Amino acid sequence: MKKIAILGLSSLLVLSFLFTSCESVKNANNTQKGAGIGAIAGGVIGGIIGANSGHAAAGAAIGAAIGGGTGALIGNSMDKQAREIDEALPGADVERVGEGIRLVLKEDAVRFDVNKSTLTAQAKANLDKLVPVFKEYGDTNIEIFGYTDNTGKPEYNLTLSQKRAESVKMYLISKGLVSSRFKTSGFGIADPIATNDTPDGRSQNRRVEFAITANQKMIDDAKKKQ
Repeated sequence: MKKIAILGLSSLLVLSFLFTSCESVKNANNTQKGAGIGAIAGGVIGGIIGANSGHAAAGAAIGAAIGGGTGALIGNSMDKQAREIDEALPGADVERVGEGIRLVLKEDAVRFDVNKSTLTAQAKANLDKLVPVFKEYGDTNIEIFGYTDNTGKPEYNLTLSQKRAESVKMYLISKGLVSSRFKTSGFGIADPIATNDTPDGRSQNRRVEFAITANQKMIDDAKKKQ
C-alpha cells in the first residue's frame, strides 16, 4: 500500500478503519491476510488502493476478496499457486495480495520491443512455463494489464498497451487455457515501475501484469469446505 487519496468524509472513515485493520494483520501469514483483508470490505478498499497505488493488478486482486473462512481457504490455494509460479518463472515478480496474486512480467520474463505488441521468442518461452500452473489452478480468473514506456503519444500508447495484453491472452488461449478466464486492460504510460529516462527503465515499463483471483466455482467450493 503506497499511497491512498483522501476523497472526503466517507473515504476518511473507510481509511481510518483500513489503517486500524492493516495494523492487526500486518504480521499475519498470507492465508490470514486473505481472510482479514476480505473482511474489511475488500471491494471498497480494493478500488481505493487500485486507483491510487499505481498498481491496477493489486487493486483488482484486493477488490475480489471474499473474506472470512472462505477467504482463508482461497488464500491458502493462492499461496501454493504463487510459490509454483515463482518456481516456474524466477524472473517474474510474484506478490500475494489479499486473496489473489499480482504477477508482473517485465523484461526478464515478457518484454516488448518499442512500438510492438508481438511476443518475442523469449516471451513465448516464458509464458509456456506458466501454462502448466494456470492449468493446474483452473478455477481462477486472470486479468491481464498491458503497459508501455513514455515514447510516443499517450493516446497511441493506450491502444498499444491493450494490444500487448491481448497478445498475451491469445497466446495463452492457444496453449489450451479457457478464454472465459481472461479479461484484458490497457493502461498505456501509466504506473511505470522504472524510470523512463533510460533505455533499461523504458524496457522494464513495456510489460504486462496479471491479477489472479478466485472464480465463482472456487468460491463455492471453498464455502462447502467450511
